[in-house]
Amino acid sequence: MFVVRPIKSSDLDQLYKLSAKARVGITTLPYDKKLLAARIKESVKSFSRRTSRPGPELYFFVMENTRTGRLVGTSAIVARVGGVIPSYTYKIKKVLKKSNLLHIDKEIQFLKLKKEYEGPSEIGTLFIDPAFRKKGCGRLLALSRFLLVAQYPRRFQSKIIAELRGVLNEQDRSPFWNAVCKHFFMMEFKKADLMVMRDKTFIEELIPKHPIYIPILPEKAQAVIGQVHKNTVPALKLLEQEGFKFINEIDIFEAGPVVGAKTKEIRTIKKSREAVVENISDDIGRCEDYLIANVTAFEKFCVTKDKVALSKKGVTITKNTADALKVFKGQKLRIVKTKE
Repeated sequence: MFVVRPIKSSDLDQLYKLSAKARVGITTLPYDKKLLAARIKESVKSFSRRTSRPGPELYFFVMENTRTGRLVGTSAIVARVGGVIPSYTYKIKKVLKKSNLLHIDKEIQFLKLKKEYEGPSEIGTLFIDPAFRKKGCGRLLALSRFLLVAQYPRRFQSKIIAELRGVLNEQDRSPFWNAVCKHFFMMEFKKADLMVMRDKTFIEELIPKHPIYIPILPEKAQAVIGQVHKNTVPALKLLEQEGFKFINEIDIFEAGPVVGAKTKEIRTIKKSREAVVENISDDIGRCEDYLIANVTAFEKFCVTKDKVALSKKGVTITKNTADALKVFKGQKLRIVKTKE
């Protein structure tokens, strides 16, 4: 069985090994032990913080195989992007160009830099060990974050976004970076991607502030604007099923799409509900799969996937679920169907 839970300081070594498999493009999962340790520390602090409003909190999760103790995936949600150092995206906009003399009437797309000081909540850091991508882990790992939001809505913004990984070639180079950003940052994409985790001030200092007209870019760069990496296609489809849509913004480095949704309209959040554990039994018959979260306390939040039997008084769960989530009869859960 697999359970998604908050990361702990003791997970560092396993997380470091897992990050080696992520390659380039997942900025928030660098193959750097010091940076990963800092992220773990930030998440532990966030889970211990008592607050009723969204701030810079990072909630970082790992997926664990309960039988072996092995970590096989990661995901995260930031309560609010921006702050003292803003978050950046490029907004895709249009301008109408007309000439009566030449009989030209044409819309031209351009990129305009957008800075967010108090932005929406953001999900990210979604990565699964390739060996487990076809075992149904992706849905559990991705959607578990929404059950946290559903249970503790005051900790999050009214809108949630996701910056999805953009297109990279076989050498892990970005056509968009090479055509645009490389001329201003004077370094390779891989190095800049890692520097973001250490200090973002160089972005404000060097990024072009003027509009960038898309038609003047090389065709290879134009072709990847708003497109996702091949390994990110399943994540995009899942988010679209949850109600996320492209919001005409892209990542400033490799032009991956930014998708967003109103928090209360996200399927998992909208359809989930609280339930009390009425019984624990391995004989619950033919029942549907649910995502099941322990919500007895914020710091104990964790999620698994299993069969659930519903009744008017509560729910019956399996012993495996009870053991994985560390819940007992009479305690509170939050549940939602894995699919509609």
